Amino acid sequence: MADTALTAPPRSPLSQVAPRLAAATRTSGGAVRLAELPFLAQLNVRLDAKGTAAEAVGLALDLQLPLQPNTVVRAGELTVLWLGPDEWLLVGPPGSAQELESRIRTAAEDEPVSVTDVSAQRTTLLVAGPRAHDLLAHGCALDLHPRSFGSGRCAQTTLGRTQVIVVARADSRAGFWVLVRSSFAGYLTDWLLDAATEYV
Repeated sequence: MADTALTAPPRSPLSQVAPRLAAATRTSGGAVRLAELPFLAQLNVRLDAKGTAAEAVGLALDLQLPLQPNTVVRAGELTVLWLGPDEWLLVGPPGSAQELESRIRTAAEDEPVSVTDVSAQRTTLLVAGPRAHDLLAHGCALDLHPRSFGSGRCAQTTLGRTQVIVVARADSRAGFWVLVRSSFAGYLTDWLLDAATEYV
């Protein structure tokens, strides 16, 4: 029987608008930098934060799961976002989801744990540059100034009427990750490009 599996390379939700993002970055003179970070591994992890699995999973990932609301923990190429009292989003390099899921399940042993690969559910936009805060402020009610939303912070919010997760990167000059559902990524990109015309 013939192999009917699709062999086409994966295509990110924003692959067709990458040139527009690059053009906006160039024409802003460095005021804003916009780019897609495609195919990041994203795992939704749920477990009892006070149970033995939380510590075991942290050891397996070489980091401690954040326990404070809206905080981020980074270790190497891994980033863990607090989404709720028993829920986290683990973000890793492209192609690492299966290996990370295996490490989590092995570490949890018989403790209850839910691990769901949601890598295809969202894509990630990088919004950086000296005017990144101002650009996001056009459509986000959060105070994203480094005094209030600096390194180690994340939040589920809306941007341009789109549900997103905003993550302050390790260095305030490095800007933000904006995680958006793939089905809304095109709309949000158009919104960002329109808002960025102020800096062109």
